[in-house]
Amino acid sequence: MMIRSICARRATLLSLTAAASGLLLQTTPVQAEESGWSLLNMTQGVTDMSRHIYDLHMLIFWVCVIIGAVVFGAMFWSLIAYRKSQGAVPDTTMVHNTKVEIVWTAVPVIILIAMAVPAARTLVEIEDTTKTDLTIKVTGFQWGWNYEYLDKGVTFFSRLDRKSDAARELGSGVDPNTVEHYLLNVDHPLVVPVGVKVRLLVTGADVIHSWWVPALAVKKDGIPGFVNEAWFNIDADKTGLYRGQCAELCGRDHGFMPIVVDARKKEDFDAWIAEQAAQQKQAAAPAGTEATPTASAPAVVTPAAGTSPQAESAATAPAAAGSKATAVTLASATAR
Repeated sequence: MMIRSICARRATLLSLTAAASGLLLQTTPVQAEESGWSLLNMTQGVTDMSRHIYDLHMLIFWVCVIIGAVVFGAMFWSLIAYRKSQGAVPDTTMVHNTKVEIVWTAVPVIILIAMAVPAARTLVEIEDTTKTDLTIKVTGFQWGWNYEYLDKGVTFFSRLDRKSDAARELGSGVDPNTVEHYLLNVDHPLVVPVGVKVRLLVTGADVIHSWWVPALAVKKDGIPGFVNEAWFNIDADKTGLYRGQCAELCGRDHGFMPIVVDARKKEDFDAWIAEQAAQQKQAAAPAGTEATPTASAPAVVTPAAGTSPQAESAATAPAAAGSKATAVTLASATAR
């Protein structure tokens, strides 16, 4: 009786706590998120694909819960109902039952097939990188990221921001708690448009890295010498910053390779990409040099349109004379 009373009191306390938590979730969602309850499960993300993965996760989770409840319920019921103190006598004659073996083999197979159908459908959708509007090459290196917008003329490096980099140093005297988004901020975020299917080509420059942003449901390894594909399409109303990290142990500063995705409206992204392309094109312009003819290959002068035959022969005469003189010199050297 005492045990039942204690259990009843605990059940009442848990129900009251759950009700208070539910009220808290409804009235103050920000506090609920800061309390850590949102970290107990996968995030639903900001893309259709992330929500499909979340739904698949919850489906498989509840299937496992039901299986566990049935299996452990039958086990505990058997232990309690057929215990020795109740006079239970073990049946030593039952060594084989064909029907039972067929049932406990067929039921798991049916369950696995039923679970495999939605899982396979989701996996096929994850790998479908067709009909994309923007392609970005992502290269991981020790320790940062390089982003190249293919066919846009824009490329840049993204590393840990200066404030976090300074605070992480031993003896820096900087309190990491005073740094906003400590170890989760970068100097140059990856800018993408919302409502657009973005294709990622992920690779590595030195060792294996892994580009992981939970809100986008993207986690793809960057392997040197290989190119892996991924994609995402952020909801049109979900502009903002989404953070991730390298999820593959890649060396000493593996913990200092954050990822920040800046999702903007389509028109804002178009203006940004045009501005970046113009700046990088202007910065690269002074690096160009004109090619000069080598001594071993004399330049051939091409006359302009309307040039007279006399001027043309005069222009080509020095080159011919030089060639003739070279031939005479070689002939004299051979005769000697």
